[in-house]
Amino acid sequence: MREGHTAGSRAAGTWAAVTGGVAALLVVANIPLTVASGQLGNGTVAVFIGIPCAAVGFIVARRQPANPLGWLFLAAAICFFVSNAGADYAYVVYRLGHRLPFGPVGLVLDQLWTAGLVLFVVVILLFPDGRLPSRFWRWTLGTYCALYIALVAAVAVATAGALAAHPVRIDAAGGLSVVDNPVGWFAAVQHSIFILLLAMSAGFIVRQLLTWRRSYGERRQQVKWLASGAAVSIASLILGIAFSTTGTTTTVHEWVDNIIFFGAAALPVSMGVAILRYRLYEIDRIISRTLAYTAVTGLLIGAYAGLVLLATHVLSFSSSVAVAASTLAAAALFSPLRRRVQKVVDRRFNRARYDAEVTVAAFAARLKDAVDLDSVSADLATVVQQTLEPAHLSVWTHRP
Repeated sequence: MREGHTAGSRAAGTWAAVTGGVAALLVVANIPLTVASGQLGNGTVAVFIGIPCAAVGFIVARRQPANPLGWLFLAAAICFFVSNAGADYAYVVYRLGHRLPFGPVGLVLDQLWTAGLVLFVVVILLFPDGRLPSRFWRWTLGTYCALYIALVAAVAVATAGALAAHPVRIDAAGGLSVVDNPVGWFAAVQHSIFILLLAMSAGFIVRQLLTWRRSYGERRQQVKWLASGAAVSIASLILGIAFSTTGTTTTVHEWVDNIIFFGAAALPVSMGVAILRYRLYEIDRIISRTLAYTAVTGLLIGAYAGLVLLATHVLSFSSSVAVAASTLAAAALFSPLRRRVQKVVDRRFNRARYDAEVTVAAFAARLKDAVDLDSVSADLATVVQQTLEPAHLSVWTHRP
């Protein structure tokens, strides 16, 4: 029995190494294609999202071969890399006019981007070990897979129809116009499936939130990591899809559209940390620091803009003097404002740190008036136990 398990682990490790190697080769192949096509923004997005997916997928698949999340991340990464390579190749053939073979193959491979994104989201439901607790969620996963197959089939039919038409219509990004700007039956089918998939994705998040409410200890920290990464990734995907365009646009607008997608890399990174259980208890600090610095940045920007307007429009200072004075004022406000905002955020989102600071402050106040060594030692042991929760605690004192 043990030999069979070992052989299975070796086979899974071999497949993980092969899949990871394919992903690495695709990254290398994407570089010359991206440079030749000039589509640096799209190539950067594919690499920025795909490399974390491939790295996390490879590590999880090697260490936990029975966990489907590693294989799903690897599959999503390969979809991103293959799609970008196909899109760049099709752009060189159809937009730049180079007479190269297999141009239609590049257009077909370009459609794998959507398939990768759908796989990218389903990992939320299966987190952290790929097991579903009830028949309801297994049926939900089956429905999601059916919608996924229907979407892939609809894209395949639309792509085949577009390639059969003469001439083949290509948009400014080098993709098929029929697929990137859907109309008719394909638009109705695609939009309907997307809405259902988004609704089910929201259900996946709700399931994890319910799990968080019932969990404790390490499992609770894992869900916090997942929630943080999923929130950033889904917000990035929604904003990226909402503000993306395939028509004529400026270089700055194109790069802004692409940078929005960078946040999608937060999901594989946060899941990798949570699945591999590395420094889980840093998440409370990360959340509180992120919220605090975001709030401070917003407040300082508002204060800076208000001071500039006040100095230039009300007090009639020159613009350079107003900008310099406002910059100095914002810099002076940063430290005290950050301390106050951090304290408020910790009180709400990082109670362990806040309670620990309050306990230590109270101990320091009591220590000023303490004269008995035994009572101080006992008080110190109590404070350390409450704030740090060590497995063992000893207090050594030197008596003259």
